[in-house]
Amino acid sequence: MRVSILLIVYLLFSNPVETLPNEEYSGVAMDVEAGVGENPQVAFGVEALQMPELPIKIADSAFKPLESCRNRDLQTRLNKQLLGNPVFARLISSRKLCLGLVDLTDWKNPRYASINGKEMMYAASLPKIAVLLAVEDAIYKGEVEETNALREDMNQMIRYSNNSATSRIIDLLGYEKIESVLRDPENQFYEESEGGGLWVGKMYSRSGKTNREPMKNLSHAANVFQASRFYYRLAYGKLVSYDRSADMLEVMKDPALKHKFVHILGQIAPEAELYRKSGSWKSWHSDSILVWDTDRKYILVALTEDPGGEQIVRSLVRPVEKVLKL
Repeated sequence: MRVSILLIVYLLFSNPVETLPNEEYSGVAMDVEAGVGENPQVAFGVEALQMPELPIKIADSAFKPLESCRNRDLQTRLNKQLLGNPVFARLISSRKLCLGLVDLTDWKNPRYASINGKEMMYAASLPKIAVLLAVEDAIYKGEVEETNALREDMNQMIRYSNNSATSRIIDLLGYEKIESVLRDPENQFYEESEGGGLWVGKMYSRSGKTNREPMKNLSHAANVFQASRFYYRLAYGKLVSYDRSADMLEVMKDPALKHKFVHILGQIAPEAELYRKSGSWKSWHSDSILVWDTDRKYILVALTEDPGGEQIVRSLVRPVEKVLKL
């Protein structure tokens, strides 16, 4: 017992858990229109009291970067909840468990917290969201034709995590296109200065040419900060365009695979809309989801490296819901 207590105290004050200087905390409302003051009735009118449809409409000038939404209270509650579990605490200390959480309960004032937020890991199929982003960008710019066959591959890639469909889209786009979209200043989903991020540099097959990311030589990579940013920007219609964001949400809705996060959410929130992409390979397990209904509005991303990773990822949902007071 003494050892467990000392471990938790150590972890609370060590690097893996995110701690934030005061200037990074966010308590300022996210206004829908530029120049709107603090009165939510002025800013949002009658719709302020209603659950908005996704994607949420918000002016570019009023949209806040996720990093500026870091919240002290949410971070403290997340740290306490996860570090109270010895399995989670062990994995966190060894940087083999990473978690990102965006609370959209008050969607005008989003809150963000993370643990090992910028620790990039192999993420198996989760980075297929980067392929989805790249193909939506190519469709928007007229670089590829939006055929029925391509639409079916997009659906198979995300909803069913079909590797052959994903590889066909990668082959259609090319690695250069995927990397350029991820590094685009408008997106910035991969930055060496920020610990890397989302990356796809290999077909989802045994062979073929590769374009591995430069920091850790990973073929399919993510960190929870950038994956959380993907969902956050998607929820507000800020990926490619509002209409293409809406299309991405449609592709990601109602996942066919019912494991990890979806298994638990099917029990505790069966009516919630779920937008999701997960991944597993050997001991690497990941999941990412946007949960949306009257009671639940949040983004959750987890990456882990552990033989029992599927169960570990699954077991994160209930503690996170306690953090959110659900």
